[in-house]
Amino acid sequence: MHDKFSYTQYLVRRKVLAVVGAKFHIYNANEELVMFSQLKAFKLKEDIRLYSDESMSQELLTISARNIIDFSATYDVKDALTGEHVGSLRRKGMKSILKDEWIILNAGEVEIGRIKEDSTLFAMLRRFLSNLIPQTYNVLMNGTTVSTFKQNFNPFVTKINVDFSSDPGQVLDRRLGLAASVLLCAIEGKQN
Repeated sequence: MHDKFSYTQYLVRRKVLAVVGAKFHIYNANEELVMFSQLKAFKLKEDIRLYSDESMSQELLTISARNIIDFSATYDVKDALTGEHVGSLRRKGMKSILKDEWIILNAGEVEIGRIKEDSTLFAMLRRFLSNLIPQTYNVLMNGTTVSTFKQNFNPFVTKINVDFSSDPGQVLDRRLGLAASVLLCAIEGKQN
């Protein structure tokens, strides 16, 4: 696994006014750029690629939707350097109407964890007040929180702080965790 996946804290930032599609910058705790992604506008099927920098010369990770339109969409995560299928992230369609929830699947399609929005009350308020109430997601594996994704309050820029510090043994593959945070940032950007 590439060393860019070895940090315990990241900041995922979605650039606001990108003309050709959304741009994502991923920084480590020292505010150094460690990954970059540029989504193409008007794509029917999500296809997100994370690169080592803005030159986009070294692809690190791919996140691809299985279907064009799917209420309970599944996204496959692959290591671009090794070709390894790392796992998948599946949105819980009906449950996500009230409160966002995702299932984390390993490479063998077995559920290994869940990503859940923090509270039903705040989730409902967010549906009505847009991004005035920042989202927080807890990543649970075996009933234990191994990571958190916290959105910064900013009505103009989507930023998610990713914290893996409660998972020193790396129960959650950092590649899956970062893929999830970028997906949440991309989907949140479409909902607003």
